[in-house]
Amino acid sequence: MNSPTKPSDSTIVSLRRRWRWLLLPVILLAGYAIWQFPTWQAQAQLGAAYGARMGCSCRFVQGRDIESCRRDSEPGMEIVSISDVEDEQAVRASVPLLASRTAHFHTGTGCLLDD
Repeated sequence: MNSPTKPSDSTIVSLRRRWRWLLLPVILLAGYAIWQFPTWQAQAQLGAAYGARMGCSCRFVQGRDIESCRRDSEPGMEIVSISDVEDEQAVRASVPLLASRTAHFHTGTGCLLDD
């Protein structure tokens, strides 16, 4: 019967050193994400607001269907999704996990973002 061998002290020290080097990039990446999160969130809010306003104007001012409006998005706006809220005459735009904005159509003034 073979009994498991106990790792030597030098092997344990070597493994600990490897874990430190593997953990360092993870810590740096997490720190970078925390540092950049406010910027990403602000850009997501701006993109969602733009998408809601333009989608609402396309849908309710121009009278086009929402699929046609989705195809008109600007380059860089691929992550922003828009959806039609027909019963409220509104368009909701969102960036997953970061931002969501809604624009309502008002006769005479056009589409306005909600606060």
